[in-house]
Amino acid sequence: MNARRGTADIAPMSETGRQRLVAVGGILGALGASSCCIIPLVLFSLGIGGAWIGNLTALAPYKPYVVAGTTGVLGYGFYLVYWKPRVCADNAACACPVPSRLVQIALWIATVLVAAAFVFDYVAPLMLSA
Repeated sequence: MNARRGTADIAPMSETGRQRLVAVGGILGALGASSCCIIPLVLFSLGIGGAWIGNLTALAPYKPYVVAGTTGVLGYGFYLVYWKPRVCADNAACACPVPSRLVQIALWIATVLVAAAFVFDYVAPLMLSA
């Protein structure tokens, strides 16, 4: 604890921790983006019903904001995992951790969910009219 200010010194988050945090944020954002339309459809398809599912459509006006925020989080996550330059000393083994397979899979699953939530509004009328 810092005696002068009375606050604890907080260590900066590691690269792996940042990648995991962004992957979890992407998954949560994808679930939020799909909560108004895809999640009720999946629940009805599985035979799960109830009046409470209709309340999920109240989130539809917020969908563009959630999709935009999640897209930003996912963009930062892909930057951290795939494009961030790894800086290493000359003639030394690189100490930068390799992103885990779980983080990569979570980013791709979140990306697919967000894309499905975004496209659903355009594809649903075509599917219902067929």
